[in-house]
Amino acid sequence: MEKVKFSDQIIKDAQKIVEECMGKEDAFCQSACPMSTDAKGYVNLIAEKKYDEAIKLIREKLFLPNTLGRVCAHPCEKDCRREVDFNEPIAIAALKRFAAEKADDESIWDLTTGNDTGKKVAVVGAGPAGAQAAIDLRRNGHAVTIYDKLDVLGGMMRVGIPAYRLPRDIIDYEYSYLTKLGVEFKLGVEIGKDIKFSELRDQYDVVLLAHGAHKGNIIPIPGHKAEGVFPATEYLKEISLTGNFEKAGKKIMVIGGGDVAMDCARSSFRIGAEEVYQCSLEDNDNLPASHEEIHESLEEGVIFNAGWGPIEIIEQDGKVTGIKIQKVKSIFDDEGRFNPAYEAEEKIIDIDTVVMATGQVVEDITDGVLKQIRGGRYEVDKDTLETEIEDVFAAGDAAGSVIVIEAMALGRKAAISIDRYLKGINLRENRCFKEEWSYETKLDVPLPEDIEDEPRLHTNMRPADERKRDFNQADLGFSEEDAVKEASRCLECECKMCMKECIMMNDFCQCPKEIMEKLINGEDIEPLLAYSCNSCDNCTIVCPHELPMKKIFIGSRKDFVKANKGESPMKGHKAIKLHQLFGFSRLFTTKRKGGDK
Repeated sequence: MEKVKFSDQIIKDAQKIVEECMGKEDAFCQSACPMSTDAKGYVNLIAEKKYDEAIKLIREKLFLPNTLGRVCAHPCEKDCRREVDFNEPIAIAALKRFAAEKADDESIWDLTTGNDTGKKVAVVGAGPAGAQAAIDLRRNGHAVTIYDKLDVLGGMMRVGIPAYRLPRDIIDYEYSYLTKLGVEFKLGVEIGKDIKFSELRDQYDVVLLAHGAHKGNIIPIPGHKAEGVFPATEYLKEISLTGNFEKAGKKIMVIGGGDVAMDCARSSFRIGAEEVYQCSLEDNDNLPASHEEIHESLEEGVIFNAGWGPIEIIEQDGKVTGIKIQKVKSIFDDEGRFNPAYEAEEKIIDIDTVVMATGQVVEDITDGVLKQIRGGRYEVDKDTLETEIEDVFAAGDAAGSVIVIEAMALGRKAAISIDRYLKGINLRENRCFKEEWSYETKLDVPLPEDIEDEPRLHTNMRPADERKRDFNQADLGFSEEDAVKEASRCLECECKMCMKECIMMNDFCQCPKEIMEKLINGEDIEPLLAYSCNSCDNCTIVCPHELPMKKIFIGSRKDFVKANKGESPMKGHKAIKLHQLFGFSRLFTTKRKGGDK
């Protein structure tokens, strides 16, 4: 048979399917994840009790499954269909933790690395961004050394997230993966002090800045220089490293409404505080902290003043004795600019310590060589993360990430760029930047008609009065029974209705788009596919976009016959043709005028 030349109409219909078919579109949870983790995949494997397969699938994208299972801000859950339609998302993060606790083992870790390239990369910062970049670069054969001014691994995860949320042995265990890959660590070394930035550039082919936002912010309100006022970064760091904060008093006010503020407030009880308060410009309905953190803080006894802004820190003899807060009327003005306005109502709270969880800043370690913008972030190309110096890149907080999973995604993005740079490949050419971050999926399918609003199951928390006095793990995670039940709530969001309707198509593809992409790219499709279609049209009937699959399959038969010199390309059809020839032959057919009377 000659090469098939499909008709213009067939190609046009195929193009429509390629553009509109949702069969290859990712689920909402996966597209919302900056690391494109296949949440739907591992959640369903947990529902089937295939824990080994679940953790392997997670580790295809993430080297920190147990860590992220505890501290990830889980943007996947915000886009989960159970959340959008019922306000009860699948506990995706907690299920990740369950899989890690149940089945993660060093024996399944992928330790393969590429051939040695002879290139050396210095990564500044041992947080999630630097670690992820180091992994990807090492697996491409480059030598990687991570520098960190701390003597411990994990960056801000280690000194910014309390141990009751993230046990330190989990960080050390999951970071051991880097050592096994051959990544070198130089801890307790501060770039800019112990080693100059210029020296680092001289010693390595590329430098990646991923040193996080370790400098806290103090709001310059009256009294902010009094003894007893601390930034959240300093507060949490000392507590993380020593289990205490000696300068703290017994009555503590935490300013801020995010997760960092909740961490500060909850940690305060654990170091001996008797009264812990919170205040923030945002009211209760608009606090930026996660619902879990807010709920657990309230359970533990934090007194909230959401919607109240700090006006003055009251001091006596240079020490904090109280704080004046005022009711917030609005945070932004009519033009959308940050410009808080207040009501007349004020109140004073007696305290002896103020912790400001009001933002963090990236400190410059380049001696002013690189330009910094808001929050101390380095100015980088948003797609490639390259700085104005060609052999210097930035990732993580230093490049604008906010949460751990975003930091990891920027670490991976930087690694792709650095690998290309070291190999002399254009940093942009033939690169899909969409896949290097979260994105909006085109998936748009109706809920199943028989779907029910099943309540979300929650992990097992230690009693508030017990957990608030120590740094032992507060959340004990899912039991196996609850994990399987929770995972079974997944709606398995996808659009493959035609594949469920047509058994035949399953022998040739995962979805029609796969076939049509080949067709419009000039590749042949299987004749058997066209001739297997029974013309029922059910594939188009169930398709949300009513795409013309049958029309293509049946219509293409003419093109196959034409390419085969007027003959069907199916071997079995020769007998049919012979039967047709004989059926119209005078030798085998008799005809009586008028028929039977």
